Amino acid sequence: MSEIRFPLPDVGEGLTEAEIVQWRVAPGDRISLDQVFVEIETAKSLVELPSAFEGTVSELLVEEGRTVDVGTPILVVQTDAAAGMSSPDGAPAPAEAPVAAAAAPASTTAPAPGDEGGAVLVGHGSSGPSRSRRRRHPAPGGAHEHLAPPPPPPTPAVSAASPGPAAPAPAPAQAEPAKPADRHDDGVPVIAKPPIRKLAKDLGVDLSRVAPTGPIGDITRDDVIREASQASVFRNIQTPEAPSDRETRIPVKGVRKAIATAMVQSAYSAPHVSVFVDVDATRTMEYLKRLKASPDYAGIKISPLLIMAKAMLWAVRRNPTVNAQWTDDEIIVKHYVNLGIAAATPRGLIVPNVKDAQDMSMVELATALEQLTLTAREGKTQPAEMQGGTITITNIGVFGMDTGTPILNPGEVGIVALGTIKQKPWVVDGEVRPRFVTTIGGSFDHRVVDGDVVSRFVADVASIIEEPALLLE
Repeated sequence: MSEIRFPLPDVGEGLTEAEIVQWRVAPGDRISLDQVFVEIETAKSLVELPSAFEGTVSELLVEEGRTVDVGTPILVVQTDAAAGMSSPDGAPAPAEAPVAAAAAPASTTAPAPGDEGGAVLVGHGSSGPSRSRRRRHPAPGGAHEHLAPPPPPPTPAVSAASPGPAAPAPAPAQAEPAKPADRHDDGVPVIAKPPIRKLAKDLGVDLSRVAPTGPIGDITRDDVIREASQASVFRNIQTPEAPSDRETRIPVKGVRKAIATAMVQSAYSAPHVSVFVDVDATRTMEYLKRLKASPDYAGIKISPLLIMAKAMLWAVRRNPTVNAQWTDDEIIVKHYVNLGIAAATPRGLIVPNVKDAQDMSMVELATALEQLTLTAREGKTQPAEMQGGTITITNIGVFGMDTGTPILNPGEVGIVALGTIKQKPWVVDGEVRPRFVTTIGGSFDHRVVDGDVVSRFVADVASIIEEPALLLE
Protein backbone atom coordinates (compact mmCIF):
# COMPACT_ATOMS: atom_id res chain seq x y z
CA MET A 1 0.00 0.00 0.00
CA SER A 2 1.08 3.58 -0.62
CA GLU A 3 -0.46 6.93 0.29
CA ILE A 4 -1.65 9.66 -2.09
CA ARG A 5 -2.55 13.16 -0.95
CA PHE A 6 -4.72 14.54 -3.75
CA PRO A 7 -4.34 18.33 -4.30
CA LEU A 8 -7.20 20.53 -5.54
CA PRO A 9 -6.48 21.02 -9.28
CA ASP A 10 -7.02 24.10 -11.42
CA VAL A 11 -10.07 23.04 -13.45
CA GLY A 12 -10.30 26.28 -15.39
CA GLU A 13 -8.08 28.93 -16.87
CA GLY A 14 -6.18 30.38 -13.93
CA LEU A 15 -8.75 29.74 -11.19
CA THR A 16 -7.17 30.08 -7.76
CA GLU A 17 -9.75 28.58 -5.40
CA ALA A 18 -12.86 26.41 -5.20
CA GLU A 19 -15.48 25.38 -2.65
CA ILE A 20 -15.99 21.75 -1.63
CA VAL A 21 -19.70 21.30 -2.30
CA GLN A 22 -20.29 17.58 -1.74
CA TRP A 23 -18.11 14.56 -1.07
CA ARG A 24 -19.16 11.46 -2.98
CA VAL A 25 -16.96 9.18 -0.85
CA ALA A 26 -16.26 8.68 2.86
CA PRO A 27 -13.29 7.31 4.82
CA GLY A 28 -13.12 3.56 4.31
CA ASP A 29 -14.74 3.61 0.85
CA ARG A 30 -13.09 1.96 -2.12
CA ILE A 31 -12.42 4.43 -4.95
CA SER A 32 -11.96 3.29 -8.56
CA LEU A 33 -10.40 4.84 -11.64
CA ASP A 34 -12.53 7.65 -13.16
CA GLN A 35 -15.03 7.51 -10.28
CA VAL A 36 -16.38 10.95 -9.38
CA PHE A 37 -15.42 11.48 -5.75
CA VAL A 38 -16.22 15.15 -5.07
CA GLU A 39 -18.19 18.11 -6.42
CA ILE A 40 -16.53 21.51 -6.26
CA GLU A 41 -17.80 24.97 -7.16
CA THR A 42 -15.45 27.41 -8.81
CA ALA A 43 -16.10 31.02 -9.66
CA LYS A 44 -17.53 29.83 -12.97
CA SER A 45 -19.32 26.50 -12.57
CA LEU A 46 -20.00 23.33 -10.63
CA VAL A 47 -17.36 20.70 -11.40
CA GLU A 48 -17.13 16.96 -10.71
CA LEU A 49 -13.63 15.59 -10.12
CA PRO A 50 -12.91 12.02 -11.27
CA SER A 51 -10.30 9.85 -9.64
CA ALA A 52 -7.03 9.08 -11.43
CA PHE A 53 -6.19 6.18 -9.11
CA GLU A 54 -7.65 3.20 -7.25
CA GLY A 55 -7.49 2.52 -3.55
CA THR A 56 -9.19 3.12 -0.21
CA VAL A 57 -10.13 6.55 1.13
CA SER A 58 -8.39 7.05 4.45
CA GLU A 59 -9.17 10.71 5.17
CA LEU A 60 -11.12 13.72 3.87
CA LEU A 61 -8.93 16.75 4.58
CA VAL A 62 -11.51 19.49 3.82
CA GLU A 63 -15.09 19.61 5.05
CA GLU A 64 -18.03 20.48 2.81
CA GLY A 65 -18.73 24.19 2.46
CA ARG A 66 -15.12 25.28 2.83
CA THR A 67 -13.26 27.22 0.15
CA VAL A 68 -9.64 26.22 -0.39
CA ASP A 69 -6.82 27.34 -2.68
CA VAL A 70 -5.74 25.38 -5.74
CA GLY A 71 -2.97 22.98 -4.75
CA THR A 72 -4.31 22.37 -1.25
CA PRO A 73 -4.53 18.62 -0.40
CA ILE A 74 -8.17 17.62 -0.02
CA LEU A 75 -8.13 13.81 0.09
CA VAL A 76 -5.87 10.99 1.32
CA VAL A 77 -6.07 7.62 -0.43
CA GLN A 78 -4.26 4.38 0.32
CA THR A 79 -3.56 2.87 -3.10
CA ASP A 80 -2.99 -0.75 -4.00
CA ALA A 81 0.55 -1.78 -4.95
CA ALA A 82 -0.53 -2.28 -8.56
CA ALA A 83 -2.11 1.15 -8.73
CA GLY A 84 1.09 2.64 -7.37
CA MET A 85 3.16 0.94 -10.10
CA SER A 86 5.21 -1.12 -7.68
CA SER A 87 6.00 -4.79 -7.88
CA PRO A 88 7.00 -5.52 -4.27
CA ASP A 89 4.20 -4.75 -1.85
CA GLY A 90 5.25 -2.38 0.88
CA ALA A 91 8.42 -1.21 -0.84
CA PRO A 92 9.34 2.44 -0.29
CA ALA A 93 9.16 3.31 -4.03
CA PRO A 94 5.34 3.28 -4.36
CA ALA A 95 4.96 5.63 -1.40
CA GLU A 96 7.24 8.20 -2.99
CA ALA A 97 5.80 8.13 -6.52
CA PRO A 98 2.22 9.11 -5.69
CA VAL A 99 3.38 11.84 -3.32
CA ALA A 100 5.58 13.31 -6.02
CA ALA A 101 2.71 13.20 -8.48
CA ALA A 102 0.37 14.86 -6.02
CA ALA A 103 2.87 17.65 -5.58
CA ALA A 104 2.81 18.38 -9.32
CA PRO A 105 1.49 21.74 -10.55
CA ALA A 106 -2.18 22.19 -9.78
CA SER A 107 -3.01 22.73 -13.44
CA THR A 108 -2.35 19.07 -14.18
CA THR A 109 -5.40 16.89 -13.94
CA ALA A 110 -3.58 13.66 -13.21
CA PRO A 111 -1.83 13.96 -9.84
CA ALA A 112 -1.23 10.24 -9.50
CA PRO A 113 0.70 7.64 -11.50
CA GLY A 114 -1.30 5.58 -13.92
CA ASP A 115 -3.17 8.52 -15.39
CA GLU A 116 -3.53 8.15 -19.14
CA GLY A 117 -4.35 11.52 -20.55
CA GLY A 118 -7.25 12.25 -18.17
CA ALA A 119 -7.38 15.94 -19.02
CA VAL A 120 -11.16 16.06 -18.89
CA LEU A 121 -12.19 16.57 -15.29
CA VAL A 122 -15.92 17.09 -15.64
CA GLY A 123 -18.18 14.42 -17.00
CA HIS A 124 -15.18 12.05 -17.35
CA GLY A 125 -17.10 8.81 -17.03
CA SER A 126 -20.83 8.74 -16.51
CA SER A 127 -20.92 6.88 -13.23
CA GLY A 128 -22.86 8.56 -10.48
CA PRO A 129 -22.07 8.67 -6.76
CA SER A 130 -20.46 5.47 -5.56
CA ARG A 131 -21.71 4.00 -2.34
CA SER A 132 -19.34 2.66 0.29
CA ARG A 133 -18.00 -0.89 0.18
CA ARG A 134 -19.05 -1.53 -3.43
CA ARG A 135 -16.15 -3.27 -5.11
CA ARG A 136 -15.91 -3.37 -8.87
CA HIS A 137 -13.71 -5.81 -10.80
CA PRO A 138 -13.18 -5.76 -14.56
CA ALA A 139 -14.49 -9.30 -14.97
CA PRO A 140 -17.17 -10.15 -17.55
CA GLY A 141 -20.61 -10.69 -16.12
CA GLY A 142 -20.70 -7.46 -14.16
CA ALA A 143 -23.51 -8.66 -11.89
CA HIS A 144 -21.00 -10.77 -9.93
CA GLU A 145 -19.10 -7.83 -8.51
CA HIS A 146 -18.12 -9.75 -5.37
CA LEU A 147 -16.49 -12.63 -7.25
CA ALA A 148 -12.90 -11.66 -8.05
CA PRO A 149 -11.57 -15.07 -9.23
CA PRO A 150 -14.06 -16.49 -11.76
CA PRO A 151 -12.49 -19.95 -12.42
CA PRO A 152 -13.65 -21.95 -9.35
CA PRO A 153 -17.47 -21.97 -9.41
CA PRO A 154 -18.19 -23.06 -5.82
CA THR A 155 -16.77 -20.09 -3.89
CA PRO A 156 -17.45 -19.69 -0.16
CA ALA A 157 -19.48 -16.53 -0.76
CA VAL A 158 -21.79 -18.34 -3.13
CA SER A 159 -22.19 -21.42 -0.98
CA ALA A 160 -23.02 -19.18 1.96
CA ALA A 161 -25.71 -17.45 0.00
CA SER A 162 -27.28 -20.63 -1.37
CA PRO A 163 -27.01 -24.33 -0.41
CA GLY A 164 -27.30 -25.38 -4.07
CA PRO A 165 -24.19 -26.33 -6.04
CA ALA A 166 -24.85 -23.94 -8.94
CA ALA A 167 -22.77 -20.77 -8.51
CA PRO A 168 -24.78 -18.47 -10.82
CA ALA A 169 -28.01 -18.94 -8.84
CA PRO A 170 -27.46 -16.23 -6.19
CA ALA A 171 -26.29 -13.64 -8.74
CA PRO A 172 -29.55 -11.65 -8.91
CA ALA A 173 -29.70 -11.37 -5.12
CA GLN A 174 -26.09 -10.22 -4.96
CA ALA A 175 -26.60 -7.60 -7.69
CA GLU A 176 -29.72 -6.12 -6.10
CA PRO A 177 -27.95 -3.51 -3.89
CA ALA A 178 -26.51 -1.87 -7.04
CA LYS A 179 -30.00 -0.88 -8.19
CA PRO A 180 -31.55 2.46 -7.18
CA ALA A 181 -33.03 2.22 -3.69
CA ASP A 182 -35.81 4.73 -4.36
CA ARG A 183 -39.09 3.46 -5.76
CA HIS A 184 -42.39 4.89 -6.88
CA ASP A 185 -45.51 4.45 -4.76
CA ASP A 186 -46.43 1.34 -6.78
CA GLY A 187 -43.09 -0.28 -5.93
CA VAL A 188 -41.54 0.21 -9.38
CA PRO A 189 -37.88 1.30 -9.12
CA VAL A 190 -37.09 4.86 -10.12
CA ILE A 191 -35.15 4.96 -13.40
CA ALA A 192 -33.26 8.21 -14.01
CA LYS A 193 -29.86 9.09 -15.43
CA PRO A 194 -27.31 10.79 -13.15
CA PRO A 195 -27.81 14.26 -14.74
CA ILE A 196 -31.56 13.96 -14.17
CA ARG A 197 -30.99 12.99 -10.55
CA LYS A 198 -28.67 15.98 -10.13
CA LEU A 199 -31.30 18.29 -11.64
CA ALA A 200 -33.95 16.87 -9.32
CA LYS A 201 -31.68 17.43 -6.34
CA ASP A 202 -31.02 21.05 -7.33
CA LEU A 203 -34.75 21.72 -7.81
CA GLY A 204 -35.78 19.90 -4.62
CA VAL A 205 -37.82 17.27 -6.46
CA ASP A 206 -38.51 13.83 -4.97
CA LEU A 207 -38.04 11.44 -7.91
CA SER A 208 -40.30 8.82 -6.35
CA ARG A 209 -43.21 11.25 -6.81
CA VAL A 210 -42.45 12.01 -10.48
CA ALA A 211 -44.49 10.26 -13.18
CA PRO A 212 -41.99 8.97 -15.79
CA THR A 213 -42.67 9.55 -19.49
CA GLY A 214 -39.42 8.19 -20.96
CA PRO A 215 -39.41 5.35 -23.51
CA ILE A 216 -38.25 2.74 -20.97
CA GLY A 217 -40.21 4.13 -18.05
CA ASP A 218 -37.41 6.51 -17.14
CA ILE A 219 -37.76 10.03 -15.79
CA THR A 220 -36.87 12.78 -18.25
CA ARG A 221 -35.72 16.35 -17.76
CA ASP A 222 -39.20 17.65 -18.67
CA ASP A 223 -40.75 15.35 -16.05
CA VAL A 224 -38.54 16.85 -13.34
CA ILE A 225 -39.14 20.44 -14.45
CA ARG A 226 -42.90 19.87 -14.62
CA GLU A 227 -42.92 18.41 -11.10
CA ALA A 228 -40.82 21.32 -9.83
CA SER A 229 -43.22 23.82 -11.40
CA GLN A 230 -46.24 22.11 -9.87
CA ALA A 231 -44.54 22.00 -6.48
CA SER A 232 -43.71 25.68 -6.79
CA VAL A 233 -47.33 26.57 -7.50
CA PHE A 234 -48.43 24.44 -4.57
CA ARG A 235 -45.95 26.14 -2.25
CA ASN A 236 -47.19 29.55 -3.37
CA ILE A 237 -50.73 28.61 -2.36
CA GLN A 238 -49.62 27.66 1.15
CA THR A 239 -48.91 30.27 3.78
CA PRO A 240 -45.11 30.29 4.11
CA GLU A 241 -43.69 29.62 7.53
CA ALA A 242 -41.79 32.52 9.02
CA PRO A 243 -38.09 31.71 9.54
CA SER A 244 -37.12 31.22 13.16
CA ASP A 245 -34.10 33.50 12.72
CA ARG A 246 -34.48 37.24 12.20
CA GLU A 247 -31.80 37.26 9.50
CA THR A 248 -30.28 34.91 6.94
CA ARG A 249 -26.64 35.44 6.06
CA ILE A 250 -25.49 34.04 2.72
CA PRO A 251 -21.71 33.91 2.15
CA VAL A 252 -20.60 35.70 -1.01
CA LYS A 253 -18.52 33.09 -2.83
CA GLY A 254 -18.32 30.90 -5.91
CA VAL A 255 -20.56 31.80 -8.83
CA ARG A 256 -22.37 34.56 -6.91
CA LYS A 257 -19.09 36.30 -6.11
CA ALA A 258 -17.97 36.03 -9.75
CA ILE A 259 -21.29 37.50 -10.93
CA ALA A 260 -20.99 40.43 -8.56
CA THR A 261 -17.41 41.17 -9.62
CA ALA A 262 -18.24 40.97 -13.34
CA MET A 263 -21.36 43.14 -13.09
CA VAL A 264 -19.62 45.87 -11.10
CA GLN A 265 -16.70 45.83 -13.53
CA SER A 266 -19.04 46.09 -16.52
CA ALA A 267 -21.40 48.68 -15.07
CA TYR A 268 -18.63 51.04 -13.98
CA SER A 269 -16.23 50.63 -16.88
CA ALA A 270 -18.47 50.55 -19.97
CA PRO A 271 -20.85 53.49 -20.54
CA HIS A 272 -24.15 51.76 -21.29
CA VAL A 273 -26.76 53.06 -23.70
CA SER A 274 -30.11 51.23 -24.01
CA VAL A 275 -32.88 51.23 -26.63
CA PHE A 276 -36.25 49.44 -26.89
CA VAL A 277 -38.78 48.61 -29.59
CA ASP A 278 -42.16 46.85 -29.64
CA VAL A 279 -42.55 44.20 -32.33
CA ASP A 280 -45.44 42.25 -33.87
CA ALA A 281 -44.16 38.67 -33.49
CA THR A 282 -47.22 36.93 -34.93
CA ARG A 283 -45.39 35.63 -38.00
CA THR A 284 -42.58 34.31 -35.82
CA MET A 285 -45.10 32.32 -33.75
CA GLU A 286 -46.64 30.93 -36.95
CA TYR A 287 -43.19 30.03 -38.27
CA LEU A 288 -42.38 28.18 -35.04
CA LYS A 289 -45.52 26.07 -35.46
CA ARG A 290 -44.38 25.02 -38.92
CA LEU A 291 -40.91 24.17 -37.64
CA LYS A 292 -42.33 22.01 -34.85
CA ALA A 293 -44.40 20.09 -37.41
CA SER A 294 -41.38 19.49 -39.64
CA PRO A 295 -39.72 16.03 -39.51
CA ASP A 296 -36.33 17.76 -39.62
CA TYR A 297 -36.95 19.15 -36.13
CA ALA A 298 -38.39 16.00 -34.57
CA GLY A 299 -37.14 15.65 -31.00
CA ILE A 300 -35.59 19.15 -30.96
CA LYS A 301 -36.91 21.82 -28.63
CA ILE A 302 -38.16 24.80 -30.65
CA SER A 303 -38.80 28.19 -29.01
CA PRO A 304 -38.78 31.90 -29.92
CA LEU A 305 -35.17 31.98 -28.69
CA LEU A 306 -34.17 30.11 -31.86
CA ILE A 307 -35.58 32.83 -34.14
CA MET A 308 -34.11 35.50 -31.88
CA ALA A 309 -30.67 33.87 -32.19
CA LYS A 310 -30.97 33.78 -35.99
CA ALA A 311 -32.12 37.41 -35.97
CA MET A 312 -29.04 38.39 -33.96
CA LEU A 313 -26.72 36.64 -36.40
CA TRP A 314 -28.45 38.30 -39.35
CA ALA A 315 -28.24 41.74 -37.73
CA VAL A 316 -24.55 41.26 -36.78
CA ARG A 317 -23.68 40.71 -40.45
CA ARG A 318 -25.30 44.05 -41.28
CA ASN A 319 -23.80 45.89 -38.27
CA PRO A 320 -20.47 44.17 -37.50
CA THR A 321 -19.21 46.73 -34.96
CA VAL A 322 -21.69 45.51 -32.34
CA ASN A 323 -19.80 42.21 -32.36
CA ALA A 324 -16.60 43.69 -31.03
CA GLN A 325 -14.40 44.22 -28.00
CA TRP A 326 -13.02 47.42 -26.50
CA THR A 327 -9.44 47.70 -25.28
CA ASP A 328 -7.59 50.82 -24.22
CA ASP A 329 -5.53 50.68 -27.40
CA GLU A 330 -7.91 49.40 -30.06
CA ILE A 331 -11.37 48.14 -30.98
CA ILE A 332 -11.33 44.50 -32.05
CA VAL A 333 -14.18 43.63 -34.44
CA LYS A 334 -14.86 39.88 -34.44
CA HIS A 335 -15.75 38.23 -37.75
CA TYR A 336 -17.19 35.21 -35.97
CA VAL A 337 -20.05 35.04 -33.47
CA ASN A 338 -19.79 33.14 -30.20
CA LEU A 339 -23.40 33.75 -29.25
CA GLY A 340 -23.87 34.00 -25.48
CA ILE A 341 -27.14 32.90 -23.88
CA ALA A 342 -27.71 34.20 -20.35
CA ALA A 343 -29.00 31.26 -18.29
CA ALA A 344 -30.46 31.24 -14.80
CA THR A 345 -29.26 28.14 -12.95
CA PRO A 346 -29.71 26.88 -9.38
CA ARG A 347 -26.27 28.35 -8.61
CA GLY A 348 -26.71 31.72 -10.25
CA LEU A 349 -26.54 33.44 -13.62
CA ILE A 350 -24.08 32.12 -16.18
CA VAL A 351 -23.51 32.99 -19.84
CA PRO A 352 -22.37 30.00 -21.91
CA ASN A 353 -22.01 30.63 -25.62
CA VAL A 354 -22.54 28.78 -28.89
CA LYS A 355 -19.18 28.76 -30.68
CA ASP A 356 -19.13 29.93 -34.32
CA ALA A 357 -22.90 30.25 -34.42
CA GLN A 358 -22.67 32.17 -37.71
CA ASP A 359 -21.81 28.94 -39.55
CA MET A 360 -24.74 26.90 -38.20
CA SER A 361 -27.92 25.93 -39.99
CA MET A 362 -31.26 26.42 -38.26
CA VAL A 363 -31.34 22.77 -37.15
CA GLU A 364 -27.76 22.88 -35.87
CA LEU A 365 -28.43 26.08 -33.96
CA ALA A 366 -31.62 24.67 -32.43
CA THR A 367 -29.73 21.57 -31.28
CA ALA A 368 -26.88 23.66 -29.85
CA LEU A 369 -29.27 25.93 -27.93
CA GLU A 370 -31.14 22.96 -26.48
CA GLN A 371 -27.92 21.28 -25.33
CA LEU A 372 -26.58 24.54 -23.91
CA THR A 373 -29.76 25.10 -21.89
CA LEU A 374 -29.91 21.52 -20.62
CA THR A 375 -26.27 21.55 -19.57
CA ALA A 376 -26.71 24.87 -17.75
CA ARG A 377 -29.79 23.67 -15.86
CA GLU A 378 -27.93 20.58 -14.71
CA GLY A 379 -25.02 22.69 -13.48
CA LYS A 380 -22.59 20.99 -15.85
CA THR A 381 -21.49 24.01 -17.89
CA GLN A 382 -17.71 24.05 -18.19
CA PRO A 383 -15.53 27.18 -17.87
CA ALA A 384 -14.43 26.86 -21.51
CA GLU A 385 -18.08 27.02 -22.61
CA MET A 386 -18.40 30.45 -20.98
CA GLN A 387 -15.22 31.93 -22.43
CA GLY A 388 -14.79 33.87 -25.65
CA GLY A 389 -18.35 35.19 -26.05
CA THR A 390 -18.80 38.05 -28.53
CA ILE A 391 -22.45 39.15 -28.05
CA THR A 392 -25.26 37.96 -25.77
CA ILE A 393 -29.01 37.32 -25.64
CA THR A 394 -30.91 37.40 -22.36
CA ASN A 395 -34.37 35.86 -22.63
CA ILE A 396 -36.24 37.58 -19.79
CA GLY A 397 -39.54 36.77 -21.49
CA VAL A 398 -39.51 33.28 -19.94
CA PHE A 399 -40.03 35.00 -16.58
CA GLY A 400 -42.98 37.06 -17.87
CA MET A 401 -41.00 40.29 -18.19
CA ASP A 402 -41.76 42.71 -21.03
CA THR A 403 -38.30 44.28 -21.21
CA GLY A 404 -35.32 45.42 -19.18
CA THR A 405 -31.96 47.16 -19.26
CA PRO A 406 -29.40 44.32 -19.22
CA ILE A 407 -25.79 44.86 -18.17
CA LEU A 408 -23.11 43.95 -20.71
CA ASN A 409 -21.20 40.73 -20.30
CA PRO A 410 -17.61 41.90 -19.60
CA GLY A 411 -15.53 42.05 -22.76
CA GLU A 412 -18.56 42.43 -25.06
CA VAL A 413 -20.14 45.46 -26.70
CA GLY A 414 -23.79 44.40 -26.98
CA ILE A 415 -26.50 42.45 -25.16
CA VAL A 416 -30.11 42.13 -26.35
CA ALA A 417 -33.12 41.27 -24.17
CA LEU A 418 -36.11 39.36 -25.55
CA GLY A 419 -39.31 40.09 -23.65
CA THR A 420 -42.37 37.91 -23.20
CA ILE A 421 -44.52 37.28 -26.28
CA LYS A 422 -48.23 37.66 -25.60
CA GLN A 423 -51.36 38.79 -27.35
CA LYS A 424 -52.06 42.52 -27.32
CA PRO A 425 -54.22 44.88 -29.36
CA TRP A 426 -52.22 45.99 -32.41
CA VAL A 427 -53.10 48.19 -35.35
CA VAL A 428 -52.92 46.27 -38.66
CA ASP A 429 -54.03 48.01 -41.88
CA GLY A 430 -55.90 50.63 -39.89
CA GLU A 431 -57.74 48.08 -37.73
CA VAL A 432 -57.10 47.02 -34.15
CA ARG A 433 -56.49 43.27 -34.03
CA PRO A 434 -55.11 40.82 -31.45
CA ARG A 435 -51.50 40.08 -32.32
CA PHE A 436 -48.57 38.41 -30.60
CA VAL A 437 -46.40 41.30 -29.45
CA THR A 438 -43.00 41.43 -27.75
CA THR A 439 -40.49 44.08 -26.76
CA ILE A 440 -36.84 43.91 -27.75
CA GLY A 441 -34.37 45.90 -25.69
CA GLY A 442 -30.62 46.17 -25.85
CA SER A 443 -27.68 47.69 -24.03
CA PHE A 444 -24.46 48.67 -25.79
CA ASP A 445 -21.03 50.04 -25.00
CA HIS A 446 -21.16 53.66 -26.16
CA ARG A 447 -17.37 53.78 -26.46
CA VAL A 448 -17.63 51.46 -29.47
CA VAL A 449 -21.04 52.00 -31.04
CA ASP A 450 -22.97 55.23 -31.45
CA GLY A 451 -26.71 55.73 -31.34
CA ASP A 452 -27.23 55.26 -35.08
CA VAL A 453 -25.50 51.85 -35.11
CA VAL A 454 -27.37 50.77 -31.99
CA SER A 455 -30.69 51.79 -33.49
CA ARG A 456 -30.04 50.08 -36.83
CA PHE A 457 -28.95 46.88 -35.14
CA VAL A 458 -32.01 46.60 -32.87
CA ALA A 459 -34.27 47.54 -35.79
CA ASP A 460 -32.72 44.73 -37.86
CA VAL A 461 -33.33 42.22 -35.07
CA ALA A 462 -36.91 43.43 -34.78
CA SER A 463 -37.46 43.12 -38.55
CA ILE A 464 -36.64 39.38 -38.42
CA ILE A 465 -38.95 38.82 -35.46
CA GLU A 466 -41.68 40.61 -37.42
CA GLU A 467 -40.94 38.79 -40.70
CA PRO A 468 -38.77 35.63 -40.41
CA ALA A 469 -38.90 35.20 -44.20
CA LEU A 470 -36.15 37.83 -44.41
CA LEU A 471 -33.75 35.12 -43.25
CA LEU A 472 -34.02 33.66 -46.76
CA GLU A 473 -32.18 36.66 -48.21
